[in-house]
Amino acid sequence: MMQFHVAVSITNADAVYRHKVLDAPVRLGKACGMSDQHISDRVEPQTQPANPGGGYARGFWSTAIGFAVLMAFGTAPTPLWPLYEGRDGFGATTVTVAFAMLVLGAALSFVILGHLSDRLGRRRIVVPALAAATVAALVLALWTSLTGLLVGRFLNGVGIGLMASTATAYLHDLYQRWHPNRHDAALPGLTATVANLGGLALGPLVGGILAQWSEHPLTETQLGFAVAMAVCLVLALTTPETVQRTRGTFERPPRFALRESGTVAFGSAAALGLCSFALLGLVSSLGAIMLVTKLGITSHIAAGAASFLMFGASALAQMVLIRLRPRTMSVVGVVLLPLGLLLVTFSLYHPVLWLFLIAVTVSGAGAGLLFKSGLTGAAAAARPRSRAGVLAMYFVTGYLGMGVPAVLFSIVTEHIGIGPTMIGFSVVLSVGALVSVVVGRTAELRAPGPGSLPKKTSRAASTT
Repeated sequence: MMQFHVAVSITNADAVYRHKVLDAPVRLGKACGMSDQHISDRVEPQTQPANPGGGYARGFWSTAIGFAVLMAFGTAPTPLWPLYEGRDGFGATTVTVAFAMLVLGAALSFVILGHLSDRLGRRRIVVPALAAATVAALVLALWTSLTGLLVGRFLNGVGIGLMASTATAYLHDLYQRWHPNRHDAALPGLTATVANLGGLALGPLVGGILAQWSEHPLTETQLGFAVAMAVCLVLALTTPETVQRTRGTFERPPRFALRESGTVAFGSAAALGLCSFALLGLVSSLGAIMLVTKLGITSHIAAGAASFLMFGASALAQMVLIRLRPRTMSVVGVVLLPLGLLLVTFSLYHPVLWLFLIAVTVSGAGAGLLFKSGLTGAAAAARPRSRAGVLAMYFVTGYLGMGVPAVLFSIVTEHIGIGPTMIGFSVVLSVGALVSVVVGRTAELRAPGPGSLPKKTSRAASTT
């Protein structure tokens, strides 16, 4: 009898809900004299239209490919910087400024536009991201001056910021609709990691190969990526949307809100992201110049291989050690990063190519682990409704770390030389990473456990 009463109550409640909420737009439209067809054109469906699983599967893989291609486009100039120096007649400091323009574009895109996919839809952000990157490639190919280089790199950064802030969520959405019964599957997260860091790794390798054997490497590299991203753009247009656009007024969650006692935890996590990105940015912007000036190696493939190994080791370390707890992962990272930096410094004073390649591989693995543990810590410090905004700020901090330290490195190098600058850079990064891990661990120990009461509340409860 009780079960029957509950069922009837639920049915009645559902009927009232449908009449008052779901049918409200229709009744309002009729009251205003609108026809049934006119109403149906303006009322959003409450459920996603049925779509064959093949559409979501195809969209999943095409989104992953577009993500990888766009990220590869961002790092493809790594072995080409000496060629840009020769063409436009600028030095290492200008190279880092050009690299920092990408960082600036990505950071602004993260802050201003990164949250829009939750409201406007995933595809509606991925398409402009690929369009911006395609325009950037055409600017870099056809506007052959320093100004064109800076504008193109900025547009490239805007595309990266839009794509990186959306593609991971899009992959999870598409996979959930492709396999609705596999909510805990690890494939979307793994695919996003491989596309992101794998693309960053492949970019320098592709650029190095083209620079080594192409007659016009600067133009052909950019035009090649323009064609590839245009194809990805067409594929993105045919990918199903997974987020309905919301209309009307609604309560917007705070863009950046941390849990109680989460400020220190987020600060240490962001510092880890900054330290890891600082290494990646240094090798991406100045690695090829280091090989030419200190090791006497002019091979573009060698320059591309250095960044390929660094980003590849970063991705591989995260995938191999994915089951480690974030605390353990950060400890391993804080050991590997200083070791790798020490080897990089040693290779500059004893110039041997194989040692330099091993050094960037070890340091890249350490940076990848620190980045992953920092990302996990930032997500844990966020309030649930502000997780996207908190993670966006984490990435903004990371991208600033990718650009600003590299510019400072090049400026200091002009005064004291690359060797002493590398020693100071290594010490600062190593100490910064170690302090961040210790502070984060201390904050974790002091944080109240789940379900625990604040101290005042606990004392009050004990006296009753």
